[in-house]
Amino acid sequence: MISFPRAKINIGLKVVEKRSDGFHNIETIFYPVPLSDALEFVTTDGSGEDELVITGIKIRTKPGQNLIIRAVKQLRESYSFPKLKIHLHKVIPPGAGLGGGSSDAACILKSVIKRFRFPVRDDELKELALKTGSDCPFFLNPVPSVAEGRGEILKEIRPRLAGYYLVLINPGIHISTREAYHNCNPSLPETDLGKLYSHRISEWKKIIVNDFEDFVFKVYPEVSELKKALYKNGAVYCSMTGSGSVVYGIYEQKPVFTGKLKEKMIFEGIL
Repeated sequence: MISFPRAKINIGLKVVEKRSDGFHNIETIFYPVPLSDALEFVTTDGSGEDELVITGIKIRTKPGQNLIIRAVKQLRESYSFPKLKIHLHKVIPPGAGLGGGSSDAACILKSVIKRFRFPVRDDELKELALKTGSDCPFFLNPVPSVAEGRGEILKEIRPRLAGYYLVLINPGIHISTREAYHNCNPSLPETDLGKLYSHRISEWKKIIVNDFEDFVFKVYPEVSELKKALYKNGAVYCSMTGSGSVVYGIYEQKPVFTGKLKEKMIFEGIL
């Protein structure tokens, strides 16, 4: 069974407060983008562990610690099914703020449940996804959404970027999500992000921000320079996505790239 887990970008990201469970409440907009991994599994007759083979982009996490395997183990606590041989072809760079690992995990959950016709309720599936990762619930149905809580409280919003060009630039820097949260300063938002999103896209530059940029730009100034370069190249809105380090640019017309921007570009296409 084959699926294609999609990436996302964050349009704005506000760290609201630290929770008693150690997580943080946030406010952000998850917006799916047409960059995908490829995920396939087959059943096996073996009695050993589930097997995960990864090709494409190399990732640091050992296969047994991958979110895909964690998601399968979560599902096995409630349902019985044959051992799986899973092949992940990695296209979405890990540790870049694009949610690739969470998307992979959400897709394996949906695919296994569909394959074996398990009677899983929507709320049960969402809980399984949340145990795997804070943004996993979004990828169960990846449509533009305002996300609150840990990222699991989702409210679908109107897509606004159809026809715009998206460019993803990867500086090749792995940023620790834990470190990023440790160095942020939580505060209540002054204005609802959904209202800011309704403004003209050309105004987002002045009103929609990602709280993690302050820390990341200080430690890794090359990420800040990429954002400046995208604006200089004609983008109507640019931001770092998630806790970084990928930076994206939104354009009204197809852009032309040269030099470092072209070298570090991992995606260019119409939304």
